[in-house]
Amino acid sequence: MFSLTPWRGSKQVDHFRNEIDRLFDRFFDWRPTLFGSEEREWVPSMDISETSEEVIVKAEVPGMDAKDIQVSISNNILTIQGEKKHEKEEKEENVHRVERSYGSFYRSIQLPAEVDSEKADATYKKGILKLKLPKTKQASVKKIAIKAA
Repeated sequence: MFSLTPWRGSKQVDHFRNEIDRLFDRFFDWRPTLFGSEEREWVPSMDISETSEEVIVKAEVPGMDAKDIQVSISNNILTIQGEKKHEKEEKEENVHRVERSYGSFYRSIQLPAEVDSEKADATYKKGILKLKLPKTKQASVKKIAIKAA
């Protein structure tokens, strides 16, 4: 029976699985809400990359001042926290939709390599927090000769 059915490979199944994964990712990552302007929890998006010399972290924290953001590293865990305050306008407005996120945030991530937090460099420009975290010098591997007894 199977010899009469053309084999299409697993591409169709993989494509279907990827579409379902994307659907769930979009559902749980959907941040805007239609429930008015109450403050709600939000988490900044981050990119983490590394070179042979350093780990680079970029976090989106638009609409904030650098003084409102705290960064710390403990036991190779990077923590970024702060609060994005809601802008209050004095004049009367009929608000139709609020999609921007406000409120405090707290994000901790395990870094992909050991870093020297004393030499870390942090800059904030155009809503992007950029951290350059130099890697620590790894102990060199020393080969041990085995003597036959």
